[in-house]
Amino acid sequence: MTPPAPKWFDDGELHFSLGIEDTFVPQTREGERAIDEYELTQHYQQLETDLELVSEAGANLLRWGVPWYRVAPEPGVWDWSWVDRAIAKMGELGIRPIVDLIHYGTPLWLDQQFAHPDYALHAAEFAQRFAARYGDTVTDYTPVNEPMIHALFSGEYGYWPPYREGPDGLASIASALAEGFVLTQQAIADQLGERATFVHVDAGMRYVGDTDAPEHAATVARLRHQSYLVEDLVTGAVDDDHPLLPQLRSAGISDERLTWFRHNAVRPDVMGVNYYPLNSTEVFEAGVHHRGGFADPRPTFDAGAEGLREVLSSYSERYGAPVMLTETCVTGSVEQRISWLDRSVEAIHGLRAGGIPVVGYTWWPLFDMYEWTYRHSTGPRADHLLTMGLFDLMETPSGRLDRRRNPVADRFAELASSSTPTVRAPA
Repeated sequence: MTPPAPKWFDDGELHFSLGIEDTFVPQTREGERAIDEYELTQHYQQLETDLELVSEAGANLLRWGVPWYRVAPEPGVWDWSWVDRAIAKMGELGIRPIVDLIHYGTPLWLDQQFAHPDYALHAAEFAQRFAARYGDTVTDYTPVNEPMIHALFSGEYGYWPPYREGPDGLASIASALAEGFVLTQQAIADQLGERATFVHVDAGMRYVGDTDAPEHAATVARLRHQSYLVEDLVTGAVDDDHPLLPQLRSAGISDERLTWFRHNAVRPDVMGVNYYPLNSTEVFEAGVHHRGGFADPRPTFDAGAEGLREVLSSYSERYGAPVMLTETCVTGSVEQRISWLDRSVEAIHGLRAGGIPVVGYTWWPLFDMYEWTYRHSTGPRADHLLTMGLFDLMETPSGRLDRRRNPVADRFAELASSSTPTVRAPA
């Protein structure tokens, strides 16, 4: 029997990756605007030249998402024309994509979104059709990006559809996302067999400050377990001893459903962790209550490289898979971005030297993006610009957003070329 071919992450090297911000929340209600980062940043119009920037910056992997709501504009209708262009251009450039199948929103016609009783089946069909169409050249997939951020914004905070609130809302949305996650991974594996690689991705979340204060202790304990909830569900780790079992049962998640997760467990080939030093560590203050999220945010603390080392180490230990930093950056000046790039890459090399199997580093995003607060604003997109990228977004009189390379790209390319072998898409 022929052994399976080695995967790109089995070579012992550190692979440098980039990402193009791809948040899609197309549903609206009064006082809200749709978010489609590809539309806001004009990635739809500038697709080919944007992908050329990836090669220019020296990355050999690209985290890139599919706008499900555009690919499936109506039930049973599939429009792959724009995605066809993207995959063809990546092949031409030798870029290996790690495809984000769901980066937040659902199609407009899917009532109740993640809470729809057939959400998981629709997500799996989307995945199966994608893998059938592109599986000859695309083998690396993230079934759901940051499912716990999905669950917080859609299930606990009531900010995104279907606007559920509280711990029960979070548990119900997390369970729905996890079911779709499992069926998606199974559908792709059925289509591609051992060629398929799965990069699970969630947000690294840390909580510090007066976490033992009586008014915060129970909340912090829940949040610390909760940050792993979807990954625990999909990997079959939620058993009778799981600390969030009462919360799941309170939300109506039956023992039969939890047994289904254990019997259908899927594993990450690579465990991806998103970490932003200025945002990933929330601070609790005695006597002060914050709901969390951008409508009522808790204060944050710059935990720097120490926080990065902690979250990557914790995910490596918890899930026993190679880990990858799948998003990081700081919003700030070019000098601040370069400083974090250098410090974070140094931290990754330190972890690797210490035996933690970190296989990838991703600067996110390739070019600047627009903050999610755009959704609840009436101001122009320029009011929400986040200076995060290797390329600046520059408004022009014609309305076109030019991409201007900045010194962060030069430094990224230097680090990538000194540390990274060539990785190509499957032939």
